[in-house]
Amino acid sequence: MRSWRWQFSRMMRLCLRWCRLCPKRGGRPSKPQRKLRELWSYWKLLLNSLYFNSLTNSDTCLDCVFEPVYWIVDNVTRWFGVVFVCLVIALTSSVLVIVYLCLLPVILNTYPLQWIVWHLTYGHWVLMMVLFHYYKATTTSPGHPPQVKSDTPSVSICKKCIVPKPARTHHCSICNTCILKMDHHCPWLNNCVGHFNHRYFFSFCLYMTMGCMYCSVSCKDMFIEAYNAVESYYQTPPPLFSFREKMVHKSVIFIWVLTSSVAVALGGLTLWHAILITLGETSVERHINKKEVRRLKEKGKVFRNPYHYGKINNWKVLFGVEETSHWLTRVLLPSSHTPHEDGLVWEFPQALARRDPMTI
Repeated sequence: MRSWRWQFSRMMRLCLRWCRLCPKRGGRPSKPQRKLRELWSYWKLLLNSLYFNSLTNSDTCLDCVFEPVYWIVDNVTRWFGVVFVCLVIALTSSVLVIVYLCLLPVILNTYPLQWIVWHLTYGHWVLMMVLFHYYKATTTSPGHPPQVKSDTPSVSICKKCIVPKPARTHHCSICNTCILKMDHHCPWLNNCVGHFNHRYFFSFCLYMTMGCMYCSVSCKDMFIEAYNAVESYYQTPPPLFSFREKMVHKSVIFIWVLTSSVAVALGGLTLWHAILITLGETSVERHINKKEVRRLKEKGKVFRNPYHYGKINNWKVLFGVEETSHWLTRVLLPSSHTPHEDGLVWEFPQALARRDPMTI
């Protein structure tokens, strides 16, 4: 064990070394001290430039802090869009296989004729609408402003594209381009939701929710039986089930859990977008309008959304409904018709104005 004399001599050597590094009174500081002072001054200047100037607010500071997060999200979402689309196709295909192999035979063998006809008609109609609108939502361009100079009225200049931006147009950092009437970038579509595919996106969400609810309700009794059967696997002695019966039990549990979860999650998203459509807003405009409401409220004014044509008329504009028959041919059946406007100029459609001049 080392003696106290050795400990004392070691402390004295450290003190002498520190004294050598310290500058004499009136002399220049040593090189390590100058480095430390420079680093300290740099960090003080950096902190003061971020938080103590008239051009910076809390939003700017948060943008600087989260800039690496934004970069990661933008790049990961861009490359994983294809993976998400493949995942949607794989999960939907697995549900279809289980329905045709497990659920449909039970319906055909146990249900009366009128219920069999209803299940076959409703199920295949929902399937047709889901497949059609998902394909159109992923393959239809949301719409982009013209890149060349034109007479199109614009409200601002995009700071990234350096081109005029028409009303309701916003820049998508993932697609790296401006989108007409941009709502959001959907990774499950690997596409932006904009002017020309907004209807396809909402219809897909609506019919997918309806399809998941249909599967969840239809196989509820089978799920209870399959769950009880799986629980009995752990009894002593375990019941005898064939490999096919075990696969059916696990498949029914899988489809019920999947469709129930998607029905709840996607149903909430569909309801939210239905509220936005009723108010004549997109997801981006919702945040912008909330700030405008607060700003005008402080001045004693009331904000009015210029794109709110009335609750019913907003739905007509989205679905392109001009006549009563269009609710059947353009909403309840697959239709590839284009929207009323071109996404560059926003005016109330004259076809709707002639039929319904009063907004609701």
